[in-house]
Amino acid sequence: MKIVPADGLKGNSGEWMKRIMVTGAGGPAGINFIMSLRIAPEKMFIAGTEADRYFVYLAPSDKKYLVPKAKESEYIEKLNELIEKEKIEFLHPQPDVEVETVSENREKLRVNTFLPSKAAVKACQDKLESAKIWHSKDIPVAKTRELRNEKDIDKALEEFGSPIWIRARHGAGGRGSTPANNKETALSWIHYWKSRNVEWEFIAQEHLPGKNIGFHSIWKNGELVTSMARERIEYIYPYLAPSGITGTPAVQKTVHNKTINKIGTDAVLAIDTKFTGIACVDLKENNEGVPCATEINAGRMFTTSFFFSYASKILRKDYYANIPYLYVKLAYGEKIPNIPKYDILPKDTYWIRHIDAPPKLVRDGKILGEMYR
Repeated sequence: MKIVPADGLKGNSGEWMKRIMVTGAGGPAGINFIMSLRIAPEKMFIAGTEADRYFVYLAPSDKKYLVPKAKESEYIEKLNELIEKEKIEFLHPQPDVEVETVSENREKLRVNTFLPSKAAVKACQDKLESAKIWHSKDIPVAKTRELRNEKDIDKALEEFGSPIWIRARHGAGGRGSTPANNKETALSWIHYWKSRNVEWEFIAQEHLPGKNIGFHSIWKNGELVTSMARERIEYIYPYLAPSGITGTPAVQKTVHNKTINKIGTDAVLAIDTKFTGIACVDLKENNEGVPCATEINAGRMFTTSFFFSYASKILRKDYYANIPYLYVKLAYGEKIPNIPKYDILPKDTYWIRHIDAPPKLVRDGKILGEMYR
């Protein structure tokens, strides 16, 4: 649906300025999303919400608002209050928990969204369910088993070999994940988390030792608009997690790979043939080097979306790889240029970052752009 701009607010060009809201605006992914819009070719008004009373100060939005947590009963009511106050036209939920709540309550929100269907969001946020769907449609996926008791661990070790990969069935950032070489390790790991009174369900998966890939794509009614793949090479503080994966990479690079592109595309369409919005597919190579789908982050951007947006501006001199901006344009019913569906950026372009260190865009051993010199 075409969104009617709010009255009375114009940008520098005299055009109506889009008014959007971004949730989780003080977290890394929210910050990257907003920064991507800041370098887009049009000015927007951005209201940022944050459930963390400290991180709210980090939101690079025009307005910052502290809101209840997504699972609290006042959350939707508070969003509607702010939507009315700031005349918000479009809402982008960033953290998974907020995507879930916004998706389930989209009819109650007095604002437009551009989310996948409720069923697609549910399936993507359930790693067991999505694995079952991919397996049923012959899409490469890690062998997966639900862990309900000790016998399931025995069966997983027997079927998958050692080590097996233990992870929480729901949640982002490598939640509850670790390799387990034996039953004792697997049980101890699960018991540890249960002792902390978390209500996590666990699954076991085949250990995938190969490259760690993200296939980032944007869709409209089952049609791929554009996409780009990247390889995660090093993680921030990997030694802090038994798995060595801490949810966000310190070093990553763009990759061109037809197999990754096909599997990523097939994985999304297997979830919903009419998929709409953002689909960030995680894949990891098995022992044979085949990329296997492990999960889809649906309806939200990957943590470092500014990587592609900045690279688009510097290398392409356009916004065609600025996926957050393309996403907003699609949400407003605007036409997207005829752009490549795959490999929208040059391969072997690196994004190197760390805590309190401005990221660097690197290609052929040289830092590109002036923003982070």
